[in-house]
Amino acid sequence: MDPIPVVVQSDASAGALAGWVLGWAAAVAAAAWLTARIIPWLRRHGAVVPASAEGGDRGMPRGGGLVIVAVVLVAALGVCAVDRDAAVRLAGGLLPAAGVAIVSLRDDFRPLPALGRLAVHVAAAAAATATLGPVREITVPSLGTMQLGAAAWPCTIVWIAGLTNAFNFMDGIDGIAGIVTAAIATALAVAAATLGMPAVAVVSTALSAAALGFLSCNWHPARVFMGDVGSTWCGFLVAVLPLVPPAGAGRAALLQVAACAAWPFLFDTGWTLLKRIWHFENVLVAHRGHIYQRLVSAGWSHRGVATLYGGLTALAGAVAVAPLLDDVLRSTADTVALAGICVGAALLLILASDSVKAERQRAPSS
Repeated sequence: MDPIPVVVQSDASAGALAGWVLGWAAAVAAAAWLTARIIPWLRRHGAVVPASAEGGDRGMPRGGGLVIVAVVLVAALGVCAVDRDAAVRLAGGLLPAAGVAIVSLRDDFRPLPALGRLAVHVAAAAAATATLGPVREITVPSLGTMQLGAAAWPCTIVWIAGLTNAFNFMDGIDGIAGIVTAAIATALAVAAATLGMPAVAVVSTALSAAALGFLSCNWHPARVFMGDVGSTWCGFLVAVLPLVPPAGAGRAALLQVAACAAWPFLFDTGWTLLKRIWHFENVLVAHRGHIYQRLVSAGWSHRGVATLYGGLTALAGAVAVAPLLDDVLRSTADTVALAGICVGAALLLILASDSVKAERQRAPSS
């Protein structure tokens, strides 16, 4: 009698996996179709990169990330209709994200003051924290658990608002924000499905599919830019989706996956911000000092840089998810992840240093 339930479970698992793949493929196709069709609409309504903007061609439409917002919201509405228990917590994360997206879409059409946008990001992060609850502890198996205490609220708000802005800052070349979003969201989807969190798994899958579909028109040479509406939406969701489940081991595991997978964007943003502060530069003014921008200036192609960051993200995500699938890996996973991040960060710094040298060598001849 024992083999019967095993076979049934295997068939059910195979059917569920097929359903996930078909749903993911349908979302990719829908996002690609919608992105191609939103480009003329953005042009007609003036959502284009102005001639004075750096990092984009004059007249290139921006705001295409609105498609990513739409695909994810449709998936979330489907989840809420089926799972009423998850609806409240999903709304607690997605409604503040939608507020950020609305303000960011307005900025794509008519630029808003940087401080005003930052205030909206912080307010939305505070709203999500109030609804979902703050992160009260950080656990690294080999190092132990650190209780945040009174710092729980500010740390959670900084995590959400910081990642939102990191994605916004890093969305400066063709394809980079899309491929990184797809990699992180895929890792979150696998982790959530493994941990028995179907609501987060579905929304993460939709985010992954929407980002990949958008890349059909955003991979170099891009036909449309993601814009603030897309980059802030992706960053906010990557930060807030791990907080949707109630506090517990599963929530902590999702947060670790998100933080580990997002390290290339977090590191580039953090390193650049510290350098600008060290040199007393205005951090709210546009610049070309990010590592990825240095690589492009040194002669790297947009495709090459985007692939580098996407590959580092995917590798980190796989390392973070692996111990959830195999208990044997759990004891060494955090050590491997930390080592990988250190090696990856050193690689980016070396490449950035080489790019600066290459720029200086070309300067006299220009």
